[in-house]
Amino acid sequence: MRRIWILAFVILGFSCTSSKTVVSSAESFANYQEDLSSSLPSYPDYKEQLEAIPAIPLEESPQAIDSKLAELGRLEYEKNTSEPYFNGFRVLVYSGLNRDEAFKTQEEMAEAFPEINAEMQYEQPRYLLKVGRYGYKVEALKVLYEIKSLFPSARIIRDRIQRKDFTLPSQTNNAEGEN
Repeated sequence: MRRIWILAFVILGFSCTSSKTVVSSAESFANYQEDLSSSLPSYPDYKEQLEAIPAIPLEESPQAIDSKLAELGRLEYEKNTSEPYFNGFRVLVYSGLNRDEAFKTQEEMAEAFPEINAEMQYEQPRYLLKVGRYGYKVEALKVLYEIKSLFPSARIIRDRIQRKDFTLPSQTNNAEGEN
């Protein structure tokens, strides 16, 4: 037991002597130098890179960009108008299995909001009463807040909406190309 006490005092003594400060003043750092250049990434001179880029004539630049943008816009417009449907939003007023209740809700909508046209859809086995065709959810919010006073369960849903002016080639009346 006595040896353990002696060993503890010796360890305590050495630990206390090693805790003294190594740096005595700020002057000891006056000659400190560290070279980190070997570990830093090297980048080419940006002035040389700018000189290497060929200059674009100013009279061609705006017109070339404008014509390219106009062409891209025209292609995007043609692609969008050639599709019969677009992703949009509608207000769902009623969704349920009861046919009579669905038509009753449609009549109540017509009486309370004559300016809003409610459209009934049947997706087996349920009836859906939808209002409006909106490209953005923000547009549907105005109608939703009006309808919520009478129909508190109304909500905005995502829907595939057929374009109003779009007709499929098979729906046209001309018989060209048909046998």
